Amino acid sequence: MNGPTKIGNRGNAGPIPFVPPRPEKDINVEEFSARIKQSYSALVREIHKVIVGQDDVIDLVIIGMLCRGHVLLEGIPGLGKTLMFRTLAKLMNLQFQHVQFTPDLMPSDIIGTEIIQQIEGSQQRSLKFIKGPIFCHLLLADEINRTSPKSQSALLQAMQDREVSVGNYTHTLEEPFFVLATQNPIDQEGVYPLPEAQLDRFMFNVFIDYPSYEEEVEITERFTQNMVEEVSTVLAQEDIINLQGMVRSMIISDSMMRYAVDIVTATRPGKKNPHAFINEWVEWGAGPRASLCLTLAAKARALLKGRLCVSYEDIRAVAPPVLRHRIKLNFAADAENRKPLEIIDQLLRAIPERKERSKR
Repeated sequence: MNGPTKIGNRGNAGPIPFVPPRPEKDINVEEFSARIKQSYSALVREIHKVIVGQDDVIDLVIIGMLCRGHVLLEGIPGLGKTLMFRTLAKLMNLQFQHVQFTPDLMPSDIIGTEIIQQIEGSQQRSLKFIKGPIFCHLLLADEINRTSPKSQSALLQAMQDREVSVGNYTHTLEEPFFVLATQNPIDQEGVYPLPEAQLDRFMFNVFIDYPSYEEEVEITERFTQNMVEEVSTVLAQEDIINLQGMVRSMIISDSMMRYAVDIVTATRPGKKNPHAFINEWVEWGAGPRASLCLTLAAKARALLKGRLCVSYEDIRAVAPPVLRHRIKLNFAADAENRKPLEIIDQLLRAIPERKERSKR
């Protein structure tokens, strides 16, 4: 299998400058924040040359990328999931691979395989590793629940550790590495649901809905009359890595961090949980990884909005996609046709905001 193919064209002028690695000590914070917001707006404008609507989905995909996370996208066929991701890869001039997951897909089809080759000038032979499509920056795992658990698990090490082990050797994946997996929520015959261990490795579980009526009219007009515009490269590889570092280096107040942990721990049923509806409807709740994802995602959202501090709004905005796939409802909830998003929405209304601790 051939290695990943780089798409996108920087052109003679190169990519549009984005942001410096981190703010200088003497930089104006307001000016720096405004620059990030303007640059992000430029990125969104470019992607909307191809993608109509879906602003919330685009925001979450980019936030997941800046947090070094991965996104599981659910939606019926034909909503532009593949086109969206391919366009993002072009805007960022990154290596992109699309793998269609099928029942006969093998782990070697994703990771790669070793072949025996003759050593030039001798009678000896050696093993040579041929890289699979996972050696890229942006991997689209299309219809991930169509393949067997054996092949699904081939992604686990790559998603968690950014490396792949083959035989006695471990190969490091180049940064940034991001997996966008898709699932069809309608056709459930002959599928292999993702196990909880792999679901938990996805930072977000995002549902992509139908476009509005006017958006669908625009889509129909655009794609039946050759009206799709060419997009320009907005980011370089080093820009993404710098932004990922900025997200982790952002300072978050103690009250905000504790508020995020309050939300996650409140999803866990038990005697210590004061929320009766959680004990009534939830079989098990989110683990500590959800607290990490919630905090990082809130940081990234604040940064893209042009702020260097996290607000309660940021945490609440990213809580549903962070927790949706990490909460398992019990039989009573299923009998009442309760959905995880309903539980999360009720929980967010029940968790009070924390007051800032007074400084001594």
